[in-house]
Amino acid sequence: MSRHILYARLIGEGAAAGHPALLRLLHDITPVVGAVPPDAAFADVGGALRYFGCDAARLAGLLRVRALALRGTDCVIGVAPNPLLARMAADGRDTPGVSEVPDDPEAVAGFLAALPPAALHGVGEATARTLASYGLDTVGRVAAAPPATLQRILGAARARRVRALAHGTDPTPVVPSAPPRTASAEHRFGHDELDAGQRRRALLTLADDLGHRLRGAGQAARTLTLTVRYADRSTTVRSRTLAEPTAHTPALAGAAYALHDALGLQRARVRAVALRAEDLADAAHTTRQLSLDPADERRRRAEAAADRARRRFGRRAAGPAANLKRPDAA
Repeated sequence: MSRHILYARLIGEGAAAGHPALLRLLHDITPVVGAVPPDAAFADVGGALRYFGCDAARLAGLLRVRALALRGTDCVIGVAPNPLLARMAADGRDTPGVSEVPDDPEAVAGFLAALPPAALHGVGEATARTLASYGLDTVGRVAAAPPATLQRILGAARARRVRALAHGTDPTPVVPSAPPRTASAEHRFGHDELDAGQRRRALLTLADDLGHRLRGAGQAARTLTLTVRYADRSTTVRSRTLAEPTAHTPALAGAAYALHDALGLQRARVRAVALRAEDLADAAHTTRQLSLDPADERRRRAEAAADRARRRFGRRAAGPAANLKRPDAA
């Protein structure tokens, strides 16, 4: 049975603040809406097409018009037969509008063929490097590789998952009110930022924001993804699997710094940086390596105290001294 999935992401200043409004607009179309904080959401509109008398792409256009007319906020919308492709269609746009990946194997293969494996959500930087070292540096080549070859390179379970993603297969349902699988935050600079120190301050601010939100939701991240947007509208995306699931701000910031420094940007003109915590787990069911470092325990106690202050006095009541202006995040 064909599925019709929309992935809508608000853009512009105050995008995160408009997230509740985006969810309400989607709920006006379908009850099957899954939030993706801070500024996006999935919606399964298969049951709504007959009611509205149009296809999914036209319904996405209607949603965009409503967002502009009722909320004054524009958005980018990906339309596809599953969440993976819908999100990738939207991620491929830096300007407002609707992008569609048709429910056709040839169209899906053509859309994915030239993309790097790291563009697939769920394929991290280390896995992408391993694939590239064997000449599998595009999604098309990964999809064409024999299953036995991928299994030798990645192991059985990982190979099955990567092969499915490379073919554009994602059976994940859109589950209303399900805990979010990712959390993200973005900082847009007021000008093209050349200073690596300022970019690192922005990453600390984003890691602090993500850590606070994850701790408040009782979640921990297994993977951290860095997205760097440049003045020419190109982007670089890098991911790192964390040593253990965490919501600890210094651990998130350290991973973000490592991803950033590995890019060797030097004099690159950076327009924005974003962090996304992925593979979220229930923090109550994760394990943490015990530390005998008193400084680490003091940092965690200070972090807990800052969280309490924020809950009582607001988000800006406490945080690292080097934080920049509050990022575009919920």
